[in-house]
Amino acid sequence: GLCLLILRLFIGVHVFLVSCALPDSVLRRFIVRVMCSVLGLFVRQSDPRLRDTSVRVYIANHVTQFDHNVINLLTSCNTPALNGAPGFICWSRGFMELGVTGSRAELVDSLKVYSSHRGNPPLLLFPEEAATNGRAGLLRFSSWPFSILDVVQPVALQVQRPLITVSVADSSWITELLWTFFVPFTVYQVRWMPSVPRRAEELSEDFALRVQELLAVELGVVSTRLTAADKTEHMKRLRHTSHLPFSPASSQPLAARPRMPSSLAGVAPEDVRITAMAQRVKEVLPHVPLEVIRIDLAQTNCVDTTIANLLEGRVPFFPESKEAGTDLPAPSTSQAAAASGFQGSIAVPSSKPATKQFAKSPVERHLSLQERKRALYDYARR
Repeated sequence: GLCLLILRLFIGVHVFLVSCALPDSVLRRFIVRVMCSVLGLFVRQSDPRLRDTSVRVYIANHVTQFDHNVINLLTSCNTPALNGAPGFICWSRGFMELGVTGSRAELVDSLKVYSSHRGNPPLLLFPEEAATNGRAGLLRFSSWPFSILDVVQPVALQVQRPLITVSVADSSWITELLWTFFVPFTVYQVRWMPSVPRRAEELSEDFALRVQELLAVELGVVSTRLTAADKTEHMKRLRHTSHLPFSPASSQPLAARPRMPSSLAGVAPEDVRITAMAQRVKEVLPHVPLEVIRIDLAQTNCVDTTIANLLEGRVPFFPESKEAGTDLPAPSTSQAAAASGFQGSIAVPSSKPATKQFAKSPVERHLSLQERKRALYDYARR
């Protein structure tokens, strides 16, 4: 792999120079495609006759950060640069710079003006707006690519690679390029689908959903409602959980690392992390059994989500008695003060304070739960 990487780095420079020197034509695409096969990039297309030359907008699923370069080896098309500052890097990667840095409405207007000139190549757009591995499902399509023109042509893209995963979340395009040069080969399968016109009085959102369903059926995956923003939020949560206690960085000296309790010695790191997160939840919700917290944390992998599930009643449990929680840290004085303040402000039919025992009446249980929830919300705000 290292030998292939070093050799293909030198060949890749020649491929880049040839693609820059030759004008856009069938000959240029053939030469660059043959040279890319030396780099381990093999491009196959099925049903090339289905490609409609009159269509001005291609819609494709997003698998790797080089999808637009691969499809450009088969037909002339341009992909606008949506993320990243314009410059040499953006141009060298094959993106088209429009000079629009404003809203999506300005971008759509610029693309409409671009598509109105028949001499310009068609547009290649990725409505998912984020790359996935293409094996589970499609992210929800954005509606703005479908407001440019009334006819689009879907393009189904599948990528296969031995030994190494095709696309890794949160990795840069340079890392993906080096792995592409490292592995023996990467096969891109491009399938052209019949063009899809917009129906009468069909909204852009409905048009995008219909094309997404067609592409999902063609690829044999699920059409999800998850967006690129959901993927970004998921990556933030993964980075957050990687910096939890009991997961010291390798750069810290041994003496500076947090000491692990003796009761956790010999336990798997995953169990230690869940235990540390459970203790944090237990400090906020001392009446919740620790085992219930651990079970929910194993599913959510997030302290905030588990607290919300317990407060909103999505996780059933029986509150612990005071004697059962003597070995756990008691709630702080501010929490007790907040709880007493809220209990005094709530109009409760009974003059008795909220008991920690399981009430017999459903009304009393509901009132007690509401009091604890309000007190905990106030403690969290403080």
